[in-house]
Amino acid sequence: MQCGENEEGLRIFLRSLRMGVKVNEFSYGSVLGACAALEMLEVGRQVQCLALKCGIKMDQFVLTSLVNFYAKCGELELASRALREADNPNVAAVTALIGGFVQLGKCREAIDLFQGMLSAGLKPSEQTFAAVLGAFGMEKEVQGGVQLHCSIIKMGFESFTFVSNAVLDFYAKIERLDESYKIFRGMDVNDIVSWNALIAGSLNSGHYEVATGFIRSMLLEGFHPDIYTYSILLSICGDLPAIEWGKQTHCCIVKPGLDSNVVVGSALIDMYAKCGRLNDARKVFNILPGKNLVSWNAMITGYAQHGFGREALEIYDLMLRNGVKPNDITFIGVLSSCGHVGALEEGLHHFGSMTKDFGVSPRTDHLACIVSLYARKGQTKGAYDFIRRFPGEPNKVVWRCLLSGCVTNKDLELAAYAAEKILSIDPNDASVHVMLSNIYADSNMWSEASQVRKLMEGKALRKETGYSWT
Repeated sequence: MQCGENEEGLRIFLRSLRMGVKVNEFSYGSVLGACAALEMLEVGRQVQCLALKCGIKMDQFVLTSLVNFYAKCGELELASRALREADNPNVAAVTALIGGFVQLGKCREAIDLFQGMLSAGLKPSEQTFAAVLGAFGMEKEVQGGVQLHCSIIKMGFESFTFVSNAVLDFYAKIERLDESYKIFRGMDVNDIVSWNALIAGSLNSGHYEVATGFIRSMLLEGFHPDIYTYSILLSICGDLPAIEWGKQTHCCIVKPGLDSNVVVGSALIDMYAKCGRLNDARKVFNILPGKNLVSWNAMITGYAQHGFGREALEIYDLMLRNGVKPNDITFIGVLSSCGHVGALEEGLHHFGSMTKDFGVSPRTDHLACIVSLYARKGQTKGAYDFIRRFPGEPNKVVWRCLLSGCVTNKDLELAAYAAEKILSIDPNDASVHVMLSNIYADSNMWSEASQVRKLMEGKALRKETGYSWT
């Protein structure tokens, strides 16, 4: 299993059980590691039950394996419970849970766990720093991440390539590309992960020419693209969009047989969907042998973004039947799809199921989808009531969705209220000033309309002129 032959390792383990070989701590931990790598949750649970029957002791190796297994399978609550119930958990087990949080985008939880670990007197390892730096980068925690970098230098961990890669990636995520490149040049050894971090950082900052320059340099240095390099390339093709370049990249992926890999397959689905080639995206989706949450989300959001609401909802139903647990991104696609087909009751059902059935906390993005759905049905009062019941603070996007719906449905009183809410958040939004002035004019409130126009002149605000690409 240490060589990556996880399926073969599981087959050997099953044969050993049939031959009467007893399970010990080492074999149990190793098998859990294989189940984690293959994301085989049910098999791992069966192995855990077997270990309990055999009286396997919960030593530090077993604890780390168990936490890592649940974290890799996305069961963070079970991983957290295993860690809480352990006597004196070690650094490796805490690091495994931090990595699980980061992997599933729960970066704040990862940072909190790291800080709790420091408070408990546990000394971070090089793996801990590498894991938690990703959370600081995604949360844009600049000061905390820089302090971690200083600690890494003091403890001599920068000599580890994977730690320097994590530092490089952190600076790329906070868009300090010069610092990233400085780290890159100062490393004793650059590997494919180093190049991928540089390319991804340039891409995320919108520097597409810089990203393609790094790709050329990487190829000239003799590095062959791996699955993550191809994923980054496909992301560039989807964002531009550049369908011909994407198709050429697809051909390069097929030659070494990487198209069956779930990471590359998901990136292909996303690229074709962003380029509007939904039939091609669906073909890749259908033939992908192993689908993960990213694959399902790419197909759902692809359909939703292009107005194919019913097809997106069908994919969501199929996803649930396959036992895949949705996340917050899934529900943005699902709720916007309900908006496209005008399915208000279905949208409300899915919004309620987020917390009730799947433990996903609704964000303002989800609230905006429901507000738009109410507005499309002409129920602007219902949209406003829904906003009032939402536990969080509505943002500008939510109020703009309500404003658009109110203008369309001639609910001028509520439209004025929504416009004022937007201006309380962003007083310099010129388009809302114009809309508010027009709302007052439509209501024969000429004095108020004049005041808004004068306010715009006083602030030197001008609505951006519309233009066409054609």
